[in-house]
Amino acid sequence: PRFLLVFDFDETLVDENSDDSVLRGRTLPEQLRQSPRGGAYNEHMRRVLAFLGEQGVRAADFRAIYEAIPLSPGMAELFQFLSKHRELFEVILVSDANTFGIEAKLRSAGLRSAFRKVFSNPAGFDRRGFLTLGPYHSHKCLRCPPNMCKRKILSEYLAERAREEVEFQRVFYVGDGANDFCPAGTLRAADVAFPRKGYPMHRLIQEVQEKQPGAFAAAVVPWESGVEVERYLRELLRT
Repeated sequence: PRFLLVFDFDETLVDENSDDSVLRGRTLPEQLRQSPRGGAYNEHMRRVLAFLGEQGVRAADFRAIYEAIPLSPGMAELFQFLSKHRELFEVILVSDANTFGIEAKLRSAGLRSAFRKVFSNPAGFDRRGFLTLGPYHSHKCLRCPPNMCKRKILSEYLAERAREEVEFQRVFYVGDGANDFCPAGTLRAADVAFPRKGYPMHRLIQEVQEKQPGAFAAAVVPWESGVEVERYLRELLRT
């Protein structure tokens, strides 16, 4: 493969935040209604999932919820394009959601085989049938929540592939959130960041570009539909 394509999951590959999707139509107790930002969010979701387990939500229920989350606009078309050029693009997914939900959605959408690897918080069912959630790893990045730094994941993945004698001409990063800004900061001038237009990743890149011109090395191509990403990649192959 000549190119590495990195995708986020929530509000990038799919058009919702999957943590919100599992709560639709359900009322949380007062102590769980305020979701903390930053470091405590992974722990908060563990408590939320435990509460849902106590309410009788089981594996089949969760699977149906994740499978029903719609893909973001244009993503089906983008992956049809990628499937035709599989020899050129290596595709991975890096998400702060959870492995169970992501795998369920990818399989139901027929997209699992498109991804060489999925990096996300480990999730599974305990003896009670409750969906449990863990942190992905530990790290020292001050920008990211303690359970996951996507910059570390991407850097380690590129180093691993380099040891396997796979060097990518370009890296493309498709995301939306503040936690996608951190890894996008490692991209080189030849690489491309695809932030979802108007979302936190896009706003943070704009702030850096305004305050420190040239500090963000990669080209920036905002998107509202995956078709815009497809159009860029198609033109790249043409030239």
